[in-house]
Amino acid sequence: MRERNLSEIQTKYDVVVFGAGDVPTSSIILDILKNAKHIVACDGALEDLLKLGVEPEAVIGDGDSIAPELKEKYAHIFHQIKEQDDNDLTKATKYALNHFDLDSKPSFCILAATGKREDHTLGNLFLLLHYYRQLGINPVMISDYGWFAVASGKTKFSSFPRQQVSVFQFGCQRISSEGLKWAVYPFEEFWQGTLNEATGNSFTIDADGMYLIYRTHLPK
Repeated sequence: MRERNLSEIQTKYDVVVFGAGDVPTSSIILDILKNAKHIVACDGALEDLLKLGVEPEAVIGDGDSIAPELKEKYAHIFHQIKEQDDNDLTKATKYALNHFDLDSKPSFCILAATGKREDHTLGNLFLLLHYYRQLGINPVMISDYGWFAVASGKTKFSSFPRQQVSVFQFGCQRISSEGLKWAVYPFEEFWQGTLNEATGNSFTIDADGMYLIYRTHLPK
């Protein structure tokens, strides 16, 4: 059941950005890394990525989170960006957009960006909306438990019965759903969109703004 559900996640992305959070342990993570066109690591994540047997195309950060020996060994691909307006995840994402030959709406997968510090996790989740709106990319963020995706307007999502789903809407005056156990509406609080459930092999969200969708790997 787990592998069937996990296999529904796309495993081919234009860019994979590897963060310094908890490292996912699922086998699908290696598939994603193996199939990625480009891999960029935040400087504090390089050691974890190397432990998976994967070397990035570029290492990005302000240089304060990377071991000196790794910084020296990978100096040929280490790009130090000291400005503090963006975190390393955003620096890595912008580097990919500026230096790789990508489609007009490239797909980005962000790994190891949750866990460890809750404030970093929240910040990284909100950055998905920023990347979608301001940088023109389709980002997803995957962990061992599920994955987040950003969408707007009317979107159909793949699912399976009893898959747990949460919907976080941002400023929508109109939002509705089909295929979820409980109907979605313009929630006043973020928590009101959590703990929903798919009833079949797909569900649809229709809204006049952006929203963040979370789906679990396993059914309840």
